[in-house]
Amino acid sequence: MKLAIVTETFPPEVNGVAMTFGVICSELAARGHDLTVYRPRRDDPPSPATSAAYKVVSLPGMPIPGYPLLRLGLPAARTLKRLWRANPPDLVHVVTEGPLGATAVTAARALGLPVSSSFHTNFHTYTRSYGYGAFHHLTLAWLRHVHNRTRRTFVPTPELCEELSAVGFRDLAVLSRGVDTRQFSPARRCDALRASWNASPDTPVVLHVGRMAAEKNYELVFRSFDAMRAANPRCRFVLAGEGPLKARLVREHPECIFTGFFSREEIGRYYASADIYIHASLSETFGNVLTEAMASGLAVAGFNYAAAFKFIRDGENGLSVPCDRPEELIQAGVRLATDTALREKVRRAARGTVEPQSWSKVIVRFEQDLAAIIAENKGQATCQTQFA
Repeated sequence: MKLAIVTETFPPEVNGVAMTFGVICSELAARGHDLTVYRPRRDDPPSPATSAAYKVVSLPGMPIPGYPLLRLGLPAARTLKRLWRANPPDLVHVVTEGPLGATAVTAARALGLPVSSSFHTNFHTYTRSYGYGAFHHLTLAWLRHVHNRTRRTFVPTPELCEELSAVGFRDLAVLSRGVDTRQFSPARRCDALRASWNASPDTPVVLHVGRMAAEKNYELVFRSFDAMRAANPRCRFVLAGEGPLKARLVREHPECIFTGFFSREEIGRYYASADIYIHASLSETFGNVLTEAMASGLAVAGFNYAAAFKFIRDGENGLSVPCDRPEELIQAGVRLATDTALREKVRRAARGTVEPQSWSKVIVRFEQDLAAIIAENKGQATCQTQFA
């Protein structure tokens, strides 16, 4: 297939959406498909490995306020129509719902090209995290408008399919998330890295990886850390990531180690060198960090939804708590910090749980779904020609 992938975030940016579609594009290219990625222009060039796997077309963009490392794509319908009229793809897949993604849908429809989309981020819930709750319904209406103009909207879990269907989203399908069990593996544990954290072999190290922003529920993360440290003063706390909250968090929590963000390759060493992962966010559509932590052999605790709902068996390979009981998540963290036998038990089981969740299986299903959309479009075009 000749595929056009339109996204406002992509490697080397570090976030769940960028990492997910970085892997998907590499896997599809490795399977012989012809990919072109359309994304906002960055100052740094793509890596040679990326350039060899698929083409990248840079389009105008602007920095996102508070996120200088990320860029918002600007409307580009005219440019995309010109490019696709000259060299039409078999299908356009839109990853993000910003101005670039929305105008890509418009351009594809105007040219009669089949277009699909992905729903990765609950932006409508973010409005409440940032104090703009009045815009919740407006944001949801925009997301629904963008996605319902595509032939298929892919979401990461069946549960999210049901939620979005209930609020008017149509033509939904599941595009699950794989995990790279080579990059995220207990074998990557590094004693030297632990020593740099002043952690001995039996010191419980608690890790958190992610964008340091309001929607990630950092208040609960640090309440959990405080309770864990009170119960076991030997605990060490390491946070990897960047974001608008980082400067304040560093000032308020000198007891924690803030490492900045790392490449996907390097962050695997950080996961494997820790022992416990607390996932406090309730805004994720999936939560790649949780499966990466499990693949790395960490004892995880999180709310019982998205990835945790799918993979955690409470007390066997991790701890999960109801979404409306934050105090129970704090208690789960304390249990993992103080009960060595429980911590080691769930760590041993975590890796085996996610090992079958290979990217290759996910990609085969996605490939089949895209081929079906292309076939549907050709069938409809044939019928329109016959009855013209």
